[in-house]
Amino acid sequence: MTTAPVLAVDHVRKIYAGGDRRVEAVRDLHFEVTAGELVCVVGPSGAGKTTLLRCIAGLLDVTGGEVRFEGAPIDGPPRGMAVVFQEYGRSLFPWMTVRANVELPLKEKRVPRERRAVLVRDALATVGLDDVHDAYPWQLSGGMQQRVAIARAVAYGPHVLLMDEPFAAVDAQTRADLEDLVRALWSRLGVTVLFVTHDIDEAVYLGQRVLVLSNSPTVVLEDVAVDLPAARDQLSTRALPRFAELRAHVYGLVQQAKRGARTVMADPTAIGRPNVYEGRTT
Repeated sequence: MTTAPVLAVDHVRKIYAGGDRRVEAVRDLHFEVTAGELVCVVGPSGAGKTTLLRCIAGLLDVTGGEVRFEGAPIDGPPRGMAVVFQEYGRSLFPWMTVRANVELPLKEKRVPRERRAVLVRDALATVGLDDVHDAYPWQLSGGMQQRVAIARAVAYGPHVLLMDEPFAAVDAQTRADLEDLVRALWSRLGVTVLFVTHDIDEAVYLGQRVLVLSNSPTVVLEDVAVDLPAARDQLSTRALPRFAELRAHVYGLVQQAKRGARTVMADPTAIGRPNVYEGRTT
């Protein structure tokens, strides 16, 4: 039985218009994500990755086509979806404690106080921040601040978690730790994750699929199935010959995109493929 997609990007087009200037950022993006998948998106700089994510989040109106979340067209930020941005320093309020930052969207959701306290405590524990409830974001390292942002998204209880290059501003070791945190949260919570990144290695390490975007105006160049084992770690997974093969393939596609390649994959509807190595079918 085919699982209905939790997220459908249906021939989306986005044009920025101002005065006499019109810029076609996204030409024709079409793909689906089924419940419980972890899908990464890569492409050249300026390929429209962030524009795509903001359209999906309901933060930007599309010019053509449609984005659907759980079958309903998106016409604004939908409930059941949370976003983690790259610039954690701007997404956290420095005058509010860690607890208050994580609790804020729950207040807006009108979650009762007692329930909010439980959700905040559990979310911070989940990201390894049991002991910083009363600290302020500016007192924490960059990696810890991003963990707070992730905890806020987790506490909200989203069906879909959108992540926009969330680890680009942290050091390499912290980045590796946060990548493993995302895999652990995804596996434990069963949340659907769409992860935008410019880092090819990160995309292959994290994802069940990697969507490679063309240069702007953007289409999907290829939907790459990542047939790596479900249990992954930074040393053994990255040492696998298959990891190197997948990385080389995705890297080659990105280089083609930089040179202006615009050939869409042969079957753009062949998405959500069962992955025998993952040990889970979505």
